[in-house]
Amino acid sequence: MIFERSQVLRNIQAQVAEQIGKSIIRGDVAPGEPIPSEMRLCEMLNVSRTVVREAIRMLSGKGLVESRPRSGTRVRPPELWNQLDPDVLRWQFDTADLATYLVKLFRLRSAVEPMAAAYAAVSGTAEDIAAIRAAADAMAAAESNKAWVEADIAFHRAIHIATRNEFFWPIAQMFGVVLRRAFDLVAPGDHRPRSIKEHRRVMEAIAARDPEAARAAMDVLIDHAAGDLKRMYGIDPRREGGRQEG
Repeated sequence: MIFERSQVLRNIQAQVAEQIGKSIIRGDVAPGEPIPSEMRLCEMLNVSRTVVREAIRMLSGKGLVESRPRSGTRVRPPELWNQLDPDVLRWQFDTADLATYLVKLFRLRSAVEPMAAAYAAVSGTAEDIAAIRAAADAMAAAESNKAWVEADIAFHRAIHIATRNEFFWPIAQMFGVVLRRAFDLVAPGDHRPRSIKEHRRVMEAIAARDPEAARAAMDVLIDHAAGDLKRMYGIDPRREGGRQEG
């Protein structure tokens, strides 16, 4: 019973942190400005001071706010937020314009993933390559959109792990959050046979220890993924602003 009560309390604290965090990310409170006082937040959210304090502590750990004597709790500039924190990522994407989000995502993918594939070809262990192969096989075997998306995410995560470079690993964790929305959009499409072949080309180049082929194959994969979004939804993440010109 004590465990259940503590779990409920943590859930409430997380919900309050999410409400405040999304408000900050939406820009309801500008960087440098104070958030509502502790008592005001208690009134607004109908929760205890203990809940509010713990929620603020959580947001402070994510870099969104800082508390100082006499100046209260203020919003920090976005460049100081922990942008790789899963909650911060999710709140960003929940409040962002979809086209803007996709432009940023594909710019990151274009900059990072071809290099990750090349490094995986050089540094990946036999176990790493087996994980990449297993994810590619799971994509081919997927019978539902959900299974396809999970396998696709596992494929890209495994490549980042296979770089054997710990600075790529947080990106692998981040992609577990950020790729899901893009993959959910294209999962219902009729592009799967082509996509399976493209993922296999990346996997085979990595397994062959050919970094240039791995890099080139990943470039093609990302470019065609952007093309699928443009064809299906009129959103071109390769274009500034993300909207297809009419």
